[in-house]
Amino acid sequence: MERAAATYVEETRFGFWFLQSHVWQHHVLRVAINDLKRLIDAPLPQAPVLLDAGCGQGRSFGLLNEAFAPARMIGLDADPHSLDCSHAEAERLGLDVQLIASDCAAIDLPDACVDILFCHQTFHHLVEQEQALAEFWRVLKPGGLLLFAESTKFYIDTWVIRWLFRHPMHVQKSAEQYLGMLRQQGFQFEERNVSYPYLWWSRSKDFGLLERWGIMKAKPFGQRDETLVNAVARKPC
Repeated sequence: MERAAATYVEETRFGFWFLQSHVWQHHVLRVAINDLKRLIDAPLPQAPVLLDAGCGQGRSFGLLNEAFAPARMIGLDADPHSLDCSHAEAERLGLDVQLIASDCAAIDLPDACVDILFCHQTFHHLVEQEQALAEFWRVLKPGGLLLFAESTKFYIDTWVIRWLFRHPMHVQKSAEQYLGMLRQQGFQFEERNVSYPYLWWSRSKDFGLLERWGIMKAKPFGQRDETLVNAVARKPC
């Protein structure tokens, strides 16, 4: 585990608690998975092998099982305590999930063994982002899908998030920079495979309250700093 400790930043106590909350599962995970499934513009593989890279405490397992009906689900995380929670969650749901203690920058899986790789709110914790993305490429089968959902630097670098959570600030990126990283690795996607959710919880200055109260209007796409980016990217056959 020495390598993992060097290549990702652990959650704070508040962060660990938050990742097991109803808010996280219902307002963050559920919304992201539904949006990512909507962005897929080709038939899903039948009975896929699905890897949840950075599965945390396993709160995504039930949602992923419902959305993609995988024949085999793998949960990967570098934090032993989180994996213990993931094991308990899989048992509670009655799901057979293979759990791997591994860092995203050195995934303990063979080449071309995964049909769908789900990476949700994991990248902004990783120090070696390029190496992790290369590992995603390696373990995905030709034609495999990367479901990528991430917060941008315009959300991570705010006083609320800095106060409550812990991240490697020097690697945070904009939406455009994350998409550029995916393309540079070789992943393919079109504009229709990308979305920029502007959810209330991602607007840490006021959590969208001023808009809900009618005091101000939300800035339209293209006139704001995007706080979230979702992308479905394919590894070419």
